[in-house]
Amino acid sequence: MVKIGYHASHEQFKPSELLKYVQMAEQAGFTHALSSDHFHPWSEQQGQSGFAWSWLGAAMQATATLSYRVVCAPGQRYHPAIIAQAAATLAEMFPNRFWLTVGSGQALNEQITGEKWPCKSDRNARLKECVDVIRALWAGETVTHHGKVCVEEAKLYTRPEAPPLIIGAAITTETTEWLGGWADGLITISRPPEKLKEVVDAFRRGGGEGKPMILKVQLSYDRDEETARQKAHEQWRNNIFKNIVMTQLRTPQQFDAAGMFVQPNELYKHVRISPDLQQHIEWLQKDIDLGFDELILHNVNREQQQFIEVFGEKVLPVLT
Repeated sequence: MVKIGYHASHEQFKPSELLKYVQMAEQAGFTHALSSDHFHPWSEQQGQSGFAWSWLGAAMQATATLSYRVVCAPGQRYHPAIIAQAAATLAEMFPNRFWLTVGSGQALNEQITGEKWPCKSDRNARLKECVDVIRALWAGETVTHHGKVCVEEAKLYTRPEAPPLIIGAAITTETTEWLGGWADGLITISRPPEKLKEVVDAFRRGGGEGKPMILKVQLSYDRDEETARQKAHEQWRNNIFKNIVMTQLRTPQQFDAAGMFVQPNELYKHVRISPDLQQHIEWLQKDIDLGFDELILHNVNREQQQFIEVFGEKVLPVLT
């Protein structure tokens, strides 16, 4: 049975607001939550960027049943030993309610350290090293490692009985196929069914057959089409560029400069914009048919309470 989750967008809302929204989502019937982990928002208009790891502890305590995922990029802003410790602590306090999802990152968040921003192949190699370090620490090993990241005699003394799964984040088919061999599962973002099928096939071809797959669904729901489109354009127009652009721009101001040229109608290729709940159900059913185990719904406009209540009442019961 597919699981339906709620996306907690730290770029768009204060942590205190997001805490209320995940509590609402739990009451409405959502079973999972995905937390973004940003240092900067995608635009000045979004205007927030709370620390996800502090928030996760509070959110998991404030909700009794939701399972959580967080997307992070160990290797530059975060040392992998620190991520291993943070994730192990959450998994020990809240058994079987947390998975770690990892990606190679974006300059927007990671380049604040002042270090060189590596090319994609080097970021991928660094990510795999970090995952190996994290898994070794969770296994109770004392880790010394010298490579793209360095670790000296690190050992975790607080570990969960069962370590979290490590889910790989990918956009392109090349990255998806690569992580199929070592990640415990896949997380990717919504796009047209034929493009999503290419991603699913690449993951399975690379070794991901039978592993869980999570889809972050970007949508904009409101009472009428024009409102849904305009509110999506206000909040999410900077997020529709190709991955090579998304990973290289460094500041919210640079994303705002690029987003100036995006017209509202261009968002239809990237965000599921509709006031029609049956249309949303049909879109989501196609995702399920492709084999996704979890759908994390991200209503990209600011009307979160309306979205949670309406989808909880009208959409979730049909799909679950």
